[in-house]
Amino acid sequence: MSILNITPDSFSDGGTFYTDELQLDRVLRYAEGSISAGSSILDVGGESSRPGASAISVTEELDRVIPVIEALRARFDTLISVDSSTPEVIRESAAAGVRLINDIRSLQRRGAMEAALETGLPVCLVHMQGTPKTMQKRPTYANVVRDVHTWLMRRVDACLVAGFSANQLVLDPGFGFGKTLEHNIALFRDLARLVQTGYPVLVGVSRKTMIGEITGRPIEQRITGSAMAAAIAASYGAAILRVHDVAETRDALIVMQALTQGMQ
Repeated sequence: MSILNITPDSFSDGGTFYTDELQLDRVLRYAEGSISAGSSILDVGGESSRPGASAISVTEELDRVIPVIEALRARFDTLISVDSSTPEVIRESAAAGVRLINDIRSLQRRGAMEAALETGLPVCLVHMQGTPKTMQKRPTYANVVRDVHTWLMRRVDACLVAGFSANQLVLDPGFGFGKTLEHNIALFRDLARLVQTGYPVLVGVSRKTMIGEITGRPIEQRITGSAMAAAIAASYGAAILRVHDVAETRDALIVMQALTQGMQ
């Protein structure tokens, strides 16, 4: 899954595709390169989820993502997802051609559950403690692995009761969303347990603070660490890898698979 943040303020690529206006030509070039490098999903988001980020209006989010989704659908035969928690954006994105809803708030925003259910699309449920504005202010857990897994399964139950089928749901433990480095490492090391629930697991650690804290590298120098983490996640059974650097991640996966095939 290739990340397309149509925002001026995302932590890694803010302003790449959107400053005061949409840079659509740049978006299309990046999407073409990502697909050529091996991406099978383009994840379009119009609201930054970086720590400390503030919410934006519904109109602003729609103005950012819908033209991009329409342009991508017109040019590429590739699955598109929308990174959004907003009911209006979920509905309009589905009408524009997205095939997956990626919601960091796990359909908890008012009206989001109903909107997602109406679309009939699969949904990625992401764990986040707090909100983007507050999530990194002293996050605490009794037991992070147990707490995150329990919370995600409660969201699964809520979706099933609402009318979703089990095969519409994907789980994401939400690395960096209200977690310290220690929390992230504990979740990562126990990723196989989440995979064992039977739901596809999405992992997004690309260029995140946890990679910087482990390597001591600034954002622009976290490509190798991010690709390594993605390969390890895949070895634990992750079904979807959400990344900025598709070619480098693909290479890491190819090497990992070639060198470990047949090992137990």
